[in-house]
Amino acid sequence: MGTALITGASSGIGADLARQFHAAGHQVILVARRRDRLENLAAELGATARVLVVDLADPASPASLFAATGPVDILVNNAGFGDFGDFSRQDPARQQDMIAVNIAALTALTQLYLPAMVERRTGRILNVASIVGFMPCPGIAVYAATKAYVLSFSDALAAELVGSGVTVTCLCPGSTDTEFAAVANMRGKLAMRMAMSSVVVAKIGAAATLAGTRLVVTGLGNRINSVMVRLLPRGWVLAGVRKLFLGR
Repeated sequence: MGTALITGASSGIGADLARQFHAAGHQVILVARRRDRLENLAAELGATARVLVVDLADPASPASLFAATGPVDILVNNAGFGDFGDFSRQDPARQQDMIAVNIAALTALTQLYLPAMVERRTGRILNVASIVGFMPCPGIAVYAATKAYVLSFSDALAAELVGSGVTVTCLCPGSTDTEFAAVANMRGKLAMRMAMSSVVVAKIGAAATLAGTRLVVTGLGNRINSVMVRLLPRGWVLAGVRKLFLGR
């Protein structure tokens, strides 16, 4: 069935996406920083799973990753992280690392792996964005902006590739039961309540990718919100999101 490369595969949605593509018959290349987590997942999946320990905040990492794997059939750009707080008080280095992982690495990996797919006239790319990609989000300003980039980039690329045999899917989950809230310092926040299972999100994302669906937003409430934020006045949206994330 081919090979699927999944970044951010050490936990959460990434690990569950790896399980989904493996169950569909694909060999999987598991990419993340935490070797122990990757090796545990590889042991679970068996001999068709390969581990590559890579820090995608390093600008040289996409090229080294491509050199280690060569072309793949499915590229899953899932790696990413967030950080909660007032932008003026956040660690500048952490914000730059976020942009490097969420935007720069995703773009570079897509540009490296895409040409072979186009040449073969077959391939799938899954970019994991977020429901916050549809709206500005006080409290996670940089993270939301990176996901807006992923959403816009994915849509444009999907349109470019119509008729090529290659499809681009953008997965936009809402709050999901993963390590994201802890890493982003968002535990207990209103926006993280009623989180969806990462297994469910991964099933939806993998199915959409294999079907060649351009955009999938998980959960009825999130789908409604993704439409409403584009219809309501910008000031109303900002006030509502500020209340949701900052509580004020």
